[in-house]
Parts: sequence; C-alpha cells; structure tokens
Amino acid sequence: MEIETVPELVRPVVIAAFEGWNDAAESATAVVDHLTKVWDATVVAAIDPEEYYDFQVNRPTVGIDENGFRKLTWPSTHVAVASPPGLDRDVVLVRGIEPNMRWRQFTAELLATIDDLGAELFVTLGALLSDSPHTRPIPVSGSTTEADLMDRLVLEQSTYEGPTGIVGVLQDACSRVDIPAVSYWAAVPHYVAQPPCPKATLALLTRLEDLLEASIPLGDLPDEARAWERGVDELAEEDEDIADYVRSLEESRDTADLPEASGEAIAREFERYLKRRGEDT
Repeated sequence: MEIETVPELVRPVVIAAFEGWNDAAESATAVVDHLTKVWDATVVAAIDPEEYYDFQVNRPTVGIDENGFRKLTWPSTHVAVASPPGLDRDVVLVRGIEPNMRWRQFTAELLATIDDLGAELFVTLGALLSDSPHTRPIPVSGSTTEADLMDRLVLEQSTYEGPTGIVGVLQDACSRVDIPAVSYWAAVPHYVAQPPCPKATLALLTRLEDLLEASIPLGDLPDEARAWERGVDELAEEDEDIADYVRSLEESRDTADLPEASGEAIAREFERYLKRRGEDT
C-alpha cells in the first residue's frame, strides 16, 4: 500500500472499523464515517482490492460523481489522517470492508502502513447483536493488550472463545508486534438490527472520548439517537409480544446493572457532562 506524502504525525492513534461480520447495524463504521467528517480527515492510502476481495460477494458500485459522470467504486480499505482541534495527537482513521481472502497478508500490509505512519496505539471498533433492550444505555465492552490502559479505562482481558472477524485478527497481530491495542464492541438490540443505530454509534464515540481524554463533536447524533429510540418505542407499542419481550429484557438488564448504578459510573458521566458544557460555553 503506497502512502501519499504527509507531514510527520504527532503520536498518532489509529481508529479502525470494518463492514461485515464485525459491524452490526453499521454502528462501528458509522463512528469512523462521523470522525472523518467532523475532523476533516484526508485519505492518504488505500489497499488494492484485487488481492483480498471476492467481487461477487462485495461487488463494485456505480454512482454519479459531482460532475454528473458515472463513477465506478471498488470495495477496499482506506486510510485517512486527521489533526483534530483540541487533541494533542494526530489520528489515523481506517475504514474498510472485512476481506474475503488472504487475511494474514491483508493484516500484515495494513500494519506495515500503520507502522510507517508512526502509530502508537491501535483502536478497533465493532458491534454485535445482543439481547439488550433499546430503552437502556447501549452496553460497550472493551479489551486491551496493555495493563496500564486496562486500569485507566477500566477494561478487562477478553474471555471470549469462538469465531472471530478481522477486528479480532488485527488485535492479535498488534499484540504479536508490540503495538498497544484496544478493542471496543457495542451491543446492538437484535430485534432492531437494521442500520443505522445511532444510539450504538454514540455509545462507541463516548468510549473513544474516555480513551482520548478529549471531547468529540457529536453533531446531530444525540438527536438522532433519541429519534431512533422513539421510533423503536412506537414499533414495540404496535406489537404486544414485542412490548412484553422488551419489558423482560429491561427487567433482566436493570437487575444485572443495579450494583453498578452508582459511584464511579455516575461520576464519570457527570464529569463528561461538565466538560462538554464548559467547551460549549
């Protein structure tokens, strides 16, 4: 992968998300799309799709460009860079599609590019379908390869065993080449799996704020998340079976979360609110 000429980056952190198995309701890739927009990121590299994608599975698309001409776009993975205001480091954004073949070669090529850019931390984002109710905060689980990050971000080593996607492969590869890595996964309610899910995207962005220790412009996402929740409320009200199911999920969730409904979690949310309010002022 060839990188366009870019100035030397300052302590860059990588934030990556991939369409496909790792991206329920497109919640994770929506985070990178949002950051690309609000941070005015510039694409500096793209993986040649010929080696990694089955074009009968991930087909190229045809659209109309800004000049009114038809344009063919091939499935790929792009690397962009940004210098967010108020952040004391640069950011590398990776947005792509989970490859169909040659995963180890894909991973090696991507990590080589990240290494050339001087990345100091690799953050992968994912989303999965779960039995969480849409009326409660979207759960976000996290894991890391670094003990100090584990303590600061209150993360745990993942105990998951089973099939994995390109996000899991990348995190494993980072640990093998001593690149610090963090992975966040949002739990999307399985009964509303159709994209988008702005509430899950917002939950992932909140965890990134904790990681970066800085506020991220959220734009219309909070309003979109509230509208999404109201829309699901209306759908549930029209079907008594779904309404009963949501209530059972709420009871289970509230019982499980009761011991954590105070203390550090509330303090963290209040601190975030005050910080964002101060910046708005």
